[in-house]
Amino acid sequence: MKILLLTKKFPYPLKDGESQAIHGLSKSLSELGCEVSLLAMNTSKHFFAGQVLPDKMSHYREVRTVSVNNELGLFDAAHNLVRGTSYHISRFDLPDYHSALARWLMEETFDVVQLETLYLAPYIPTIRKHSEAQVVMRSHNVEHEIWERCSENIRFAPKRWYLRHLTRQLAEYERQQLNQYDLLLPITGRDERHFKALGFRGESMVLPIGLDTVCGEPRYDSYSKPLSLHFIGSLDWLPNLEGLQWFLNDVWPQVHRRFPELEFHIAGRNMPPSLQALRMKNVIIHGEVESSCDFVAAHSISIVPLLSGGGMRAKILEAMSLGRVVISTSVGLEGISAKHRRDLFIADTAGQFVEVLSECLLRGRKLERIGRAAVTCFQKKYDRRVLAQRLLDRYAALVSREEVETIG
Repeated sequence: MKILLLTKKFPYPLKDGESQAIHGLSKSLSELGCEVSLLAMNTSKHFFAGQVLPDKMSHYREVRTVSVNNELGLFDAAHNLVRGTSYHISRFDLPDYHSALARWLMEETFDVVQLETLYLAPYIPTIRKHSEAQVVMRSHNVEHEIWERCSENIRFAPKRWYLRHLTRQLAEYERQQLNQYDLLLPITGRDERHFKALGFRGESMVLPIGLDTVCGEPRYDSYSKPLSLHFIGSLDWLPNLEGLQWFLNDVWPQVHRRFPELEFHIAGRNMPPSLQALRMKNVIIHGEVESSCDFVAAHSISIVPLLSGGGMRAKILEAMSLGRVVISTSVGLEGISAKHRRDLFIADTAGQFVEVLSECLLRGRKLERIGRAAVTCFQKKYDRRVLAQRLLDRYAALVSREEVETIG
């Protein structure tokens, strides 16, 4: 089977959830015998300047990139405000990418064109015009829901109004596109139900994120040392920054008073200057780290204080695969089937975070039991190979049915 993936960023390095999700599934499909090709936007924000593909991308049959500049601009934002179109989407609706896609589809026949996130939906007309391939939307989350939650937590009234306006435009676009796909792949059952409530009437299949466990075997040595906390995530993604700032302001001072020797380590890409310059007792700012695996493995407890966002958090799965103890909000845990106090811990308020952290720290070395349970949970439910085989079976049925209908 020949599959073409369309992505809004070059999915490397594997330092964010989106790149990990794309990598895990594409590699698994390739291992199952599919010819997987990639057409990626090479954005100014996530620019890949190399001439040779990284070894970890060797599973692709072919990779093509389109250099684009989709940085935020006040003029463009104002223009979209007047036109009434979604600024979120327009930033990724680019003539050069349309041209590159059309050219490839005229050169080669594909069975499936898989869109990675809603931001690739503007290219459906180009696909339909030049290809008979099945169009599949892999939805990493309900996009407008992320922005709804973010806007609720904005205190500055003009910014809150503007975000709400953008969110309404994005929600309308998301609804309009829902029934344009031959198959929708939400990553959680909750997202699938949400899409149906919005009017989706087509075929869907819930496909959780399946990670390639690039970090290797679980590591438990950190439990024999003084326990420490860590946070890692892309800090140009608003929900990550928002949640981390809330934790630092509302949770950490209380935790530090109870456990004055405890350290909190923070790492992430595109860290804003305000965080880089942060000076709080026992809060260590690392910036972007060379190896997220080594960083996560070095600290016993992974903090995921998301207040908004959607879909599945790949960083939680990565931490679980390494045997870390995860403490997450319910929002952060959406789409991940794990039991509170058996596989990880859930805390939604500052008080709950303080109490759960106190419980964990008082357990000491015995906390390793939770880390081992997390590994078992990950291996049973989120192995990328098992999930990819399910998807390939569905693709085969989809393509076969289309061939029968075409002949008929």
